[in-house]
Amino acid sequence: MASPNVAQDSTVDPEEVARYRALAEMWWQPDGRLWPLHVLNRLRTEYIREALCHSLGRDRQADKPLAGLRLLDIGCGGGLLSEAMAREGADVLGVDVVDRNIAVARQHAADQGLTVTYELHTAEELAERGETFDVILNMEVVEHVANFSSFMRSVHRMLRPGGHTFVATINRNPISWLVAIVGAEYLFRILPRGTHQWRRFVTPAETRALFSRDGLEEVGRTGVKVNPLNRKMWLSRSMSVNYMLQARRPSA
Repeated sequence: MASPNVAQDSTVDPEEVARYRALAEMWWQPDGRLWPLHVLNRLRTEYIREALCHSLGRDRQADKPLAGLRLLDIGCGGGLLSEAMAREGADVLGVDVVDRNIAVARQHAADQGLTVTYELHTAEELAERGETFDVILNMEVVEHVANFSSFMRSVHRMLRPGGHTFVATINRNPISWLVAIVGAEYLFRILPRGTHQWRRFVTPAETRALFSRDGLEEVGRTGVKVNPLNRKMWLSRSMSVNYMLQARRPSA
């Protein structure tokens, strides 16, 4: 996604920016309206750590297993995942399109005594200035951008040889419409209404096609299941609704 001050960019949706600006103060309320992100954050942090340690031959039991890796968290929101990755030892840059999110993230990191850099920038802006990263996290973002293909091209430009990128999003099919919109936003109300637009959901095949186009190879995949009644989430073989993909740029 991109910053509000560059709303003319092809991947920026001003309506999405406004929606998340209104939610900015709720990021660090684990029992509030954004509780699903707190539950999901624990699951995805473990998945990312385990996947990177396996792929890079690192000790997952180490105190800082991701030390020495420069990591970009796109659409960082209030900093939930950025902080988690910093605790794992990564050198983290979190970027977001919403100014209030960045302010909340900076303040919370400071309160926690964590070193995390936050910037109000777009993926396109970072790519244009020549930024590169060992790890790029693209989690719960692509279903909110206006131009998926262009956005992913900019993201992939920043991935170093031998680097890894992770995408977490929602599949597009009748089941996901029932579960992620009707169920999550209207029946169980675990997400604010209007959080998602079904037409912007992205299939795994569409994501893989852009990996291939940009010279990346898929190296990992998993589905994510959600039980809204007991507020539990877990990894699953089924990618019919929520899923995560890991891709790697081959070493030069």
